[in-house]
Amino acid sequence: MNDTSPAGGAASLDVSIASKDYHSASGRPLRALEGLRLTLPAGQAGAVVGPSGCGKTTLLRLIAGLDKDYFGTIVLPEHGRLGMVFQEPRLLPWRSVIDNIRVAAPQAPEDDIAALLDELGLAEHAAHFPRELSLGLARRVALARALAVKPDLLLLDEPLVSLDAALARDLREMIARLIDERRITTLIVTHDLREAIALGDRLFLLSARPAHVVATIDVPAPRRTLAKETAERLEAQARDALAAAHAGSQPGHP
Repeated sequence: MNDTSPAGGAASLDVSIASKDYHSASGRPLRALEGLRLTLPAGQAGAVVGPSGCGKTTLLRLIAGLDKDYFGTIVLPEHGRLGMVFQEPRLLPWRSVIDNIRVAAPQAPEDDIAALLDELGLAEHAAHFPRELSLGLARRVALARALAVKPDLLLLDEPLVSLDAALARDLREMIARLIDERRITTLIVTHDLREAIALGDRLFLLSARPAHVVATIDVPAPRRTLAKETAERLEAQARDALAAAHAGSQPGHP
């Protein structure tokens, strides 16, 4: 049994997954998540970090309601309106940039869409089609589409993956600024600890499969002006926690 619901006034995202199973090609159940619990206060950004294949994207899909086959409860922030950015931009190739946004947010005022395009540096690309965009621009359009619905909860699945260092840095700074200015409750999946520390107020470190939260680390505010030494200390702390979890999962480990 599962339950995913808006809390109608809740001050946090609350996730408690008792278990989430898949079926392998042989038909055997494969447990992806087990005993996973996390809480993210309203208006904060959380970053989920864990080993490749541990179930980070699965977790986002459960929260988004795209997969309801699990045991547990998920309580969304007030109203429960969601915006999601997938690993791939997933833009409709036969629609322009502005029409891709309108499809997601048909009730959004034109002035709001224009302001969003301007804020994300997309105004001059409004009439372009996805095939005419670089990957970096396509990712910005995907972010604009998610923000256009004015979400109570924003989910970002590896938003900087496959971008070169300069583009990733620019988009990371843009996302950090938008999160801070809009105070949207945001959950980000990433494999990069430095990226997580730059974007998240709270880090959720996951074990290998079946994934659960092995440590939660709060990032001092304001994180955008975090001293280099503090960021390096947090990264080392997170790496130690992940390494300890990995060692504890190995056969024969005490």
